[in-house]
Amino acid sequence: MSEFAIYFAQYYRALEHIAAVTAVLILISSVDDLFIDAWYWTREIYRKLTVQRRSGYTPLTADALRQQDQQPLAIMVPAWLEYDVIAQMIENMVSVLDYRNYVVFVGTYMNDAATIEEVERMRRRYRQLKRVEVPHAGPTCKADCLNWVIQAIFLHEQQENIEFAGVILHDSEDVLHPLELQFFNYLLPRKDMIQLPVMSLERNWYELVAGTYMDEFAEWHAKDLVVRESVSGMVPSAGVGTCFSRRALLALIEQTDNQPFNTDSLTEDYDVGTRLGAMGMQSIFARFNVQFRARRKTWFGHGPVRELTLDMPLCVREYFPDTFRTAYRQKARWVLGIGMQSWEQLGWKGSLTTKYLLFRDRKGIVTSFVSIVAYLLFLQFMLFYVAGLAGWWNMRFPPVFTEGSWLMLVATLTAVALGLRVVQRFYFVTRLYGWEHGLMSIPRMLVGNVINFLAVARAWRLFLGHLLFGQRMVWDKTMHDFPSASQLTQKRLRLGELLSSWQAVDANRLESALADQQLRQIPLGRILVSKGWLDDETLAEAISFQANLPRAHPTPASIEAYAALLPAELCVRWRALVIARHDDLIDIAVANALDEEALQQIRDAAGCPVAQFVVRESEIRSGLRLLRGAAELGTSSNTPLLGDILIESDLISRDQFDSALVEYRPERDGRIGDYLVTRGVVSRASIEHAVQEQRRRSEMAHRQADAASATEAVST
Repeated sequence: MSEFAIYFAQYYRALEHIAAVTAVLILISSVDDLFIDAWYWTREIYRKLTVQRRSGYTPLTADALRQQDQQPLAIMVPAWLEYDVIAQMIENMVSVLDYRNYVVFVGTYMNDAATIEEVERMRRRYRQLKRVEVPHAGPTCKADCLNWVIQAIFLHEQQENIEFAGVILHDSEDVLHPLELQFFNYLLPRKDMIQLPVMSLERNWYELVAGTYMDEFAEWHAKDLVVRESVSGMVPSAGVGTCFSRRALLALIEQTDNQPFNTDSLTEDYDVGTRLGAMGMQSIFARFNVQFRARRKTWFGHGPVRELTLDMPLCVREYFPDTFRTAYRQKARWVLGIGMQSWEQLGWKGSLTTKYLLFRDRKGIVTSFVSIVAYLLFLQFMLFYVAGLAGWWNMRFPPVFTEGSWLMLVATLTAVALGLRVVQRFYFVTRLYGWEHGLMSIPRMLVGNVINFLAVARAWRLFLGHLLFGQRMVWDKTMHDFPSASQLTQKRLRLGELLSSWQAVDANRLESALADQQLRQIPLGRILVSKGWLDDETLAEAISFQANLPRAHPTPASIEAYAALLPAELCVRWRALVIARHDDLIDIAVANALDEEALQQIRDAAGCPVAQFVVRESEIRSGLRLLRGAAELGTSSNTPLLGDILIESDLISRDQFDSALVEYRPERDGRIGDYLVTRGVVSRASIEHAVQEQRRRSEMAHRQADAASATEAVST
């Protein structure tokens, strides 16, 4: 028994010696953190007492941003296997940005068909979107994709005879603020690299892994990056929400033989920020307070959901990984690039301040192991403590940590530093996400340290495999989530506003069409298409997006196959076509979302629920002609129906036409024109005028089709 007691006593003494070394290492790391804290709070107090109280001090406002002339800006988005989020990101970006003079360049790989399909679908919708194809298979690295995008941007400048004032870097999961481009526009070209804060979108309180990103970015991007800029004048790029001036990109291209982003680094964003700082470029971590709308669950989800307007810095928001595996793999890539590859490639060059910041960035490749050792020591000391209370173990050597010793002082200072870490983490998280998340940030510190330990362990394994065995390090893909429309609390745009944000219609033409719509009470889209100012496909995409309905492309075969499921007069009245049938549901194609009255009539007639799909107006016309046996009339599917022309020419109102269709039966009443004359709704002269106009448009459509065919034949 005594031998076991001696063994445990020796083991306990060894734990104390390991604890002493661990405490010293933690204290050294804590001194670094305390310096950042002291600098930040001293700076904040000084600015409040001096800068912000000076006479004539006026904070920047949103109105001041909007008054600036809009310089051309480019947005680049690298995409590898982003088919699940890229379309939503682009839709949200275009709909919220309060800026018109910009072009989006999305880089895709030739062997990523799913992402290409989604980007092409968005490209057909948004005229300011360009797809750039990397001419080799992926994945390579993010820097490689970005370099090809940069080449496409400069080629676009030559072709369009413009110069972009700045190029903004984003990822396919980013949620942008409406004023982002306005803010970059205000700072360009005075600043060469502008970095916005990056924040996590709010998660549920019980999502511990995802919550660690909320906590870390809330503190890092509110305090640490502010201190970095203040201390050194250099800001590392966060990889998203970063704007590079034209001057900065040209300097990078000249330095690296047309490869501005380092393909030998997995964290090209950190690398490029460091290189721009070494060139003496003006970098800024830009903070500008704006308002965000948010829905927050109170009292850990048990209280009411509150609609909030938050005052916080203009930032890029996104969802970060929510599982241990995805989180530590993503962070391993960060550790590889920032802590290891930068050490290998950049060394310890620069001023003393730069060397200090490099030390701060790289210390994690050691301290992440120290944190886990500290946790293991704590657990074992607790076991020994419980064993002592229970009387199972009472033999020990004189303790290493004695009262008044320097080791006890180290332990005390370490505990104080830990307390300061907890208090500040609680403060910064509460300021952004509320007190519930502030409290949860304390246990999430443990979760975050475990994730960091796993990430550093993986990074060391990959880095040593690369050094010793030449293993290739490639783009370690992280699958992303994108918030739903309800989570984003987006404002619902009218059709005109939507088309304007898409840059689908010239502003003067849109204004003219809106005036025409108000005068004639005709749908805006129909006016724009009839005047040739908008194509049918873009209109259908806009209606689909606005109504949140899926698209479809019906074929004559599908229309004929399901024609018997709905009376022809109902199809004509509501301009709807049955295109599919399921066990207890039919799919109908519409050019505009139907109201509840129309849907109820169709449900009653079909005897089952219906699902709406948006199609082009020309597809509806063609389908209705097919149902009415009018294909032999020789009119093009792009030619409006007779009723449409009567309404557009103000020869009949929409209400009069719809009322007449209630009792119209094609097999009994014959042609619609004859029926309307018989009912006394319109005159024979009006019908003849509409028929002539229909033929004129049909001939024009045929000539355009023939010309297009001839052009295609020549090019072939």
